[in-house]
Amino acid sequence: MNDLTCLAGRLPPVRGKLTMGEPLAAFTWLRVGGPAEVLFRPEDRADLAAFLELAPEDVAVTPLGVCSNLIIRDGGLPGVSVKLGRAFNGIEILDGNRVRAGAAALDAHVAKKAAAAGIAGLEFLRTIPGAIGGAVKMNAGCYGSYMADVVEEVTLLDRQGREHRLGPDDLGFGYRRSDLPAGSVVVEAVLRGRAGDPAASEALMEEYIARREASQPVKERSCGSTFANPAGYSSTGAADDPMDLKAWKLIDDAGCRGLRLGGAQMSEKHPNFLINTGEATAADLEGLGEEVRRRVKAHSGHELRWEIARIGVMLPNHQDRTSGE
Repeated sequence: MNDLTCLAGRLPPVRGKLTMGEPLAAFTWLRVGGPAEVLFRPEDRADLAAFLELAPEDVAVTPLGVCSNLIIRDGGLPGVSVKLGRAFNGIEILDGNRVRAGAAALDAHVAKKAAAAGIAGLEFLRTIPGAIGGAVKMNAGCYGSYMADVVEEVTLLDRQGREHRLGPDDLGFGYRRSDLPAGSVVVEAVLRGRAGDPAASEALMEEYIARREASQPVKERSCGSTFANPAGYSSTGAADDPMDLKAWKLIDDAGCRGLRLGGAQMSEKHPNFLINTGEATAADLEGLGEEVRRRVKAHSGHELRWEIARIGVMLPNHQDRTSGE
C-alpha cells in the first residue's frame, strides 16, 4: 500500500470529493505547482465541519482559494488541500450597506454586486484577482483601501470543525496579513460599505481598471506585486513612512527589470511583477525572486519582503535555485 492510500485510509468519509495526487497547477494563477497529496472539495459547510472534526490532528490541512497570491512548489502539498466550491461562493446584500460573501466568491463579483445595490466603499475589490477568503487572510487592498477597512465579521471553522465569528479586532490585520487561527478555514465574511450611487461606483471601478491596465502587465501570468514596499505600515496596511520607498524602484535600480530565470521573468512593464512567460516551474519563479532580493540587498542595502506566499515541497534538484526561505 502506498503513502497516498495510507493517508486516504485515515481520513473520514465525506459527501464531497476526495482525490489523491491531483495536480494543483491548473488551480493556481501562475499555473505552476506539484500535486496535492489529497484534495478535498467539500459539498457544503456541514461537510467541511465534519471532516475537520474527524480528520487526524497530525494531518496538515491547507485551504486553497483562487491562488492569485501564491506559489505552490513543484513537489506539491502534503496533507489535505481544501478547495471550496459553489456552496461557498454566494453573495447576499444585507441591510445597513453590508454584503455577506462566501469565501469562494470572487472579489470582483462582490464589488460589482455591491455597487449595483448602491453600496460604495468596496470598489477597490474590483481589481483584486482573488476570492474573499484569501482577501481576508492577506488583508488585500489597493488604491488606499484594505479589507481591514471594510470587514465587519468573518466566519471560520477551526481545525476541530467548530464555527467562530470574529470581528476585525480579533483578526490582527496588518500589511498583507492577518492573524487567523492556525488550521482554520474562512467560510464567509460580512463587509460594510456606505450608501453610494451605483453610477459613481461603476465609474470609479472603471477608473481603477484603466489605471491597472496602464501600469501593470495584466495580460501576463502574474500574482501582482511580488515584494512589499520597504516602508512602515499601520495596522490597516497604509504606508506611513515619509520616504515611501517603492519596491519597483529598488528592483529597477538594481538592474532587475526584465531579469529572467528559466521561464520566469520580472516584468519589463512593471519590474515588481514576477511573471510566468509560459514554461516556468515554481522553482524558476521563486528562484528568480530570491535572486532579485539578493541583487537589491547588494545594491541598496534594502531587504525586500515577499508579498507572494510560497508553500509546499521543493524538489531536491530545485533546492539550489532558491534560499528556501
